[in-house]
Amino acid sequence: MPTKLRSIAMGLAATGAVAGLLWVALRPEAVPVDLATVASGPMEVTINGDGVTRIRNIYEVAAPVSGKALRSPVEVGDAVSARQTIVARVEPVDPGLLDLRSRNQAEAAVKEAEAAVSLALTQIAKAEADVAYVKSQYDRAEALSNRGVFSLTQLEDAAQLLKVQEAALAAARAQHQLSIGTLERARAALIGPESDGAAGTCCVEITAPTDGVVLSLTNVSERPVTAGAVLLSVGQPQDLEIVVDLLSSDAVRVRPGARAEILRWGGAGTLEATVREVEPAGFTKVSALGIEEQRVNVILDLVTPPEGRAGLGDGFAVFARIVEWQTDAALLLPVGAIFRDDGGWAVFAARGGHAALTPVRIGHMNDGVAEVLGGLDAGAKVITHPSDRIADGTPIADRETLK
Repeated sequence: MPTKLRSIAMGLAATGAVAGLLWVALRPEAVPVDLATVASGPMEVTINGDGVTRIRNIYEVAAPVSGKALRSPVEVGDAVSARQTIVARVEPVDPGLLDLRSRNQAEAAVKEAEAAVSLALTQIAKAEADVAYVKSQYDRAEALSNRGVFSLTQLEDAAQLLKVQEAALAAARAQHQLSIGTLERARAALIGPESDGAAGTCCVEITAPTDGVVLSLTNVSERPVTAGAVLLSVGQPQDLEIVVDLLSSDAVRVRPGARAEILRWGGAGTLEATVREVEPAGFTKVSALGIEEQRVNVILDLVTPPEGRAGLGDGFAVFARIVEWQTDAALLLPVGAIFRDDGGWAVFAARGGHAALTPVRIGHMNDGVAEVLGGLDAGAKVITHPSDRIADGTPIADRETLK
């Protein structure tokens, strides 16, 4: 009897061992996963974009008259003072070259004008002689009239004739002055660029419109310019603003006064800025992929003082993060843990070693985390980046514990 009981016990033990081996062999294998903890913390939602610095107020200096701009007395980077520093000089342009026909015509005009001057001198001499003769006749008539020989009418006729001759003399002298002017004009037409009669006679000296530095020069060398041609620009390099062009769909969410952070500006740390203006009109810009996009310029004012952004100048590339929304305490969930399910958001929560499909309500979201409004409590464990092997009820194992 003891032998038979022992055989039964050994059979039962063997059967249990086989059953245990079958359960171990056939049970579902736990899927290694990465877990994250839902926790409370600060959160902000930002609108990001590339930007360019620019000087807030740039003054362009233009030529007020047409002429010849002399070599620039200033260079790029020179400091200037308003209404004191001379930044440009404009003098009359050199006369043009005369071809053979033009020169012959000008020389003929000079000879004609010289002849007119000689004629005018002759007319003056004739008029002076006529005046002298008529004056003597008037004096004789006056003497005879005093003695009663000439009548008063004859004396008046002599006086009238004297006035006419004196007027003729004045006209001859005026004609002489007119012919002299014509001669000078004809001689001026012969002046060519080889003449240096106008050298050193600077007409216009232009001073700086504001305090600052010279930002750019159109041309350093001497050259002819027309009225209104830009010669140089002046501004204050420390008075910077930032222009960020955003997609129009992003720009509508930006509000003036919003805080912004400036990154990748070339120096250490982050610069602080605020939104001053969202321009009311957009523009079309072709992206790097060849897609036409509607963009809007957003203007930022730098809050960081100049000493905290040394080296930053006009036209420098930066990266801006404009804060759309922020809070100091939000229940945060990695965005890699959420996915769409049945029209809403859901996660796989880790409960008792298994994955549990859990619907959640999501609020604000940024590139890294999402705000949890419902469905999970602080301290809950969720699976990040779940693979297609994960389903509701799948056994899971924390990958960290398997190392």
